[in-house]
Amino acid sequence: MFIAHLPSGYILGTAIVKGCAKLPASGPAIIAACMLGAIAPDFDMAYFYLVDHRQTPHHKYLSHWPIAWFSLLLLAALWFYRARSGAACLSLVFCAGAVMHLLLDSFVGDIWWFAPFVDQPYALFTVPARFSPWWLSFVLHWSFAVELAMCVWALLIYRRRRASQVPQVTEPE
Repeated sequence: MFIAHLPSGYILGTAIVKGCAKLPASGPAIIAACMLGAIAPDFDMAYFYLVDHRQTPHHKYLSHWPIAWFSLLLLAALWFYRARSGAACLSLVFCAGAVMHLLLDSFVGDIWWFAPFVDQPYALFTVPARFSPWWLSFVLHWSFAVELAMCVWALLIYRRRRASQVPQVTEPE
């Protein structure tokens, strides 16, 4: 995934806010935490470019290991179950966003689902390296249409939410 992680976090966050009637954190905070979580695994890109000099695929880093995010998700869920605090709620949705990131990366990107125990990447589909620069192969692959659809979906949700929050002005009779 290239462009759909942040919109997918927005979609997840708005679904949580809409689906859960009473949460100990505000709707905007929950949406923001989901969006931040949805891009959090890619914070490793700084290390990938600045320190590792692109020698190791960044999906092999701890920040892309499902066991790490599922463990954090479990701890956040336990914390939320016990405390029902705003911080616990935000931690839980942040981790949910990160897990969703890994699921979306698994669509056409390699994720080491059993790391560190098994050194084997998994992806639903493969993007053949046909173009240079490498990212052009992803942008021109059919899977990019799925990303664009997710962006449009997030935009539609945003516009619908925005329209419902604008007070309606009526003409006096």
